Amino acid sequence: MSTQAPAAISVKLPPDITVAILAARFNAEIVDELLAGCIGRFKALGLEGERVQVHRVPGAFELPLAAKVLAESGRYAAIVCLGCVIRGDTPHFDYVAGECARGVQQVGLERTLPVIFGVLTTHTREQALERIGGSHGHAGERAADAAAEMISLIHGIRNS
Repeated sequence: MSTQAPAAISVKLPPDITVAILAARFNAEIVDELLAGCIGRFKALGLEGERVQVHRVPGAFELPLAAKVLAESGRYAAIVCLGCVIRGDTPHFDYVAGECARGVQQVGLERTLPVIFGVLTTHTREQALERIGGSHGHAGERAADAAAEMISLIHGIRNS
């Protein structure tokens, strides 16, 4: 288990961007806290109101398709995918977590767009809670930081 998450860096965001956040409804108590942290971090970075658009999907497995539709719209500088998959007694976890990660990455690569994997994949609910403000920090805030850093990087490369 990695405990070496990078510290947020100072970024300069273009003034006219909009970001999308996709949040799964499954494991809502945890995902809603991821969402609150992500929105709060974007607000601290100067993105709020209509510049941060939230969309909900049933679960983590649906995140890649919704991300693809949002990416194809051309309206967003980044898409943050938030969810929580907790291992149970069946192999269902492996399929959902793996395919969600693969699909999220595929959308980003196909569209050359930051599509951030802010999906917790844990063995227990307690481990998930540690990642929404506990000893492992706040994964929702880190997802917003990753999106901001990638927006800044890509914007800088394309406009240099």
